[in-house]
Amino acid sequence: MLRYLGVGSCGVLVLALAASAPAGAHHAFSAEFDADKPTTKSGIVTKVEWTNPHIWFYLDVTDESGLTENWGFEMGPPHLLQARGWTRTTMVIGDEVTVDGSLARNGSNRVNARTVTMTHTGERLGAGSSQNITP
Repeated sequence: MLRYLGVGSCGVLVLALAASAPAGAHHAFSAEFDADKPTTKSGIVTKVEWTNPHIWFYLDVTDESGLTENWGFEMGPPHLLQARGWTRTTMVIGDEVTVDGSLARNGSNRVNARTVTMTHTGERLGAGSSQNITP
């Protein structure tokens, strides 16, 4: 059938590799994050990466001892967040936010964000978590 369509064995290999690429690039929530380790972090936005397959943003978070660390937060894909009212300017560098989510399994400074609360407005926004929890 593929030969009839003019696709040889080399073309079949390219099609197979192209079809499998997106599946390998995406991960399940439970592979990277732990639903049994909820956390709340507040801080100042230092970076926003509005890209597929997930939007990432970073906060400088100061702990009780005064130590400031940069944390990364994973949100859902851009199309899902846009459907929930997010835009590229909803959260920008310098904004103060509070994030509820789940810690990374490996102990790194990474969180799967469930909700983001904008300090200056008090607005609480769903973050399109891979965990499928909404506010």
